[in-house]
Amino acid sequence: MNPLPVLQASQLSAVPAQIPWLIEELWTDQAVGILGGEPKCCKSFLALDIALSVAAGVPCLRRYPVRHPGPVVYFPAEDSLAIVRQRLDGLAAAAALALADVPLHVITAVSLRLDLPADRQRLEQTLGVLKPVLLVLDPLIRLHQRDENDASQMAPLLGFLRQLQRQFHLAVVLVHHAKKDGAALRPGQALRGSSELHGWGDSNLYLRRHRDQLSLTIEHRAAASAGPIPITLRKSGSALALALLDAAPVPPVGVSPQQRLLQALSHAPHPISAHQLRQRCGLRMATVCQLLRELCGAQRIHHNSAGYTLLDPSNRSPHCPDTPTLSQSLLPIQPEGNGNGKHAP
Repeated sequence: MNPLPVLQASQLSAVPAQIPWLIEELWTDQAVGILGGEPKCCKSFLALDIALSVAAGVPCLRRYPVRHPGPVVYFPAEDSLAIVRQRLDGLAAAAALALADVPLHVITAVSLRLDLPADRQRLEQTLGVLKPVLLVLDPLIRLHQRDENDASQMAPLLGFLRQLQRQFHLAVVLVHHAKKDGAALRPGQALRGSSELHGWGDSNLYLRRHRDQLSLTIEHRAAASAGPIPITLRKSGSALALALLDAAPVPPVGVSPQQRLLQALSHAPHPISAHQLRQRCGLRMATVCQLLRELCGAQRIHHNSAGYTLLDPSNRSPHCPDTPTLSQSLLPIQPEGNGNGKHAP
């Protein structure tokens, strides 16, 4: 007999497991998943930004810290190598990087078919030599000749990528198109093809365009999701890269959550909501709300229906104009009295 190991429920560990991140908030370590969106939504730009950030160990989108940097293997199945180099030069310039110093390896083969045993073997051999922490494949449609709507045909292909993840202890980002008429659907349900693709991902990113505005939605199997987060494609000289709209500078490593929140407030030109602070600081909502209560009590920030502003320490006046343009925050409103004739602070 060889029974399965079991524990009584009360014997299970009560300590919550720490979420291991490859890119904090964006992609969990050794996760497989989809980077999806309709055509012309800058999916390849984001895929390259992710690849370059992980390889160089710099924050992705100048905001999300990389926690497990290392070599990256990237296969551009659709774009020419000249276009890939041009985009990487721009991204490296935006991140103040020397591209020659970054262990980002681009597969230059004319084609790579994940449904062909010979190509699978060559990919395995390449990963075995380079030992990357991340594999980026862009896009799925150019990597096979299966029917994407047939789960029985897609499952073995996705299973092979999961096998690579387990065999080489790496993350896999698979760029994939969304339906052109999927704007009314949830981002994951709008992916083209079988629902197997959506269910496969441990971490998924979705880009959407509404008129001229791009937004990013983040989805995880084992962590809180976020978004939609407004982003834009910015040009500065020769640099062309995606960036978060109105994003404050990335806080250095070791900065406390309170300092991160105060820094975000100092860079906000208008009152800002708790939800926006959460996105800019990369903190849990419960942490943000607790810090806001403490800072309001210490009269370091000002709160009203428009949101939160930083107070000038010299006269405790709001750091920026008190214009009611943002939504009500989540903190409770203090009552006018405390029951004994005295007004609450």
